[in-house]
Order: sequence, then structure tokens, then C-alpha cells
Amino acid sequence: MAEFEFAGPPAAEGAVDILTECGHQLRPFVHAIVQSAVAAGWSQEDVLLSLVDLSWEMYEQRRGDADPDL
Repeated sequence: MAEFEFAGPPAAEGAVDILTECGHQLRPFVHAIVQSAVAAGWSQEDVLLSLVDLSWEMYEQRRGDADPDL
């Protein structure tokens, strides 16, 4: 698997700047994953939806780790 290193977050900590920069840094990797899956015969839509589901699941697990009462 390719190694991935994030560059630091934007200096201004506005949510829009952080989301935009995060998306900018992740886009090439997500694109490569989707293209590889499509080349192997997967549906592009299925792969993209699976990435969304996986991301949401990871987010929810993180929330659960942060607050065990959830």
C-alpha cells in the first residue's frame, strides 16, 4: 500500500479551510482507489458509496471512543 502523509492543516483554523484542504489532500488517493476498483470490475458508484459508509462508520466509532456513554 502507498504511504500517505498529510501536510499540516491550514494556518487559519476555520472549518471551511480545513475541510477544503483535507479534501484537496485526499482527492488523489480516493481517485486512485476508485480507479483501481473500477479497473478490477467494480461499480464506481458502489465504491464511492462504500467509502462514504466506511468513513462514517470510522467517525461514529471515534465518537464512541471519545464518549463511552454514547
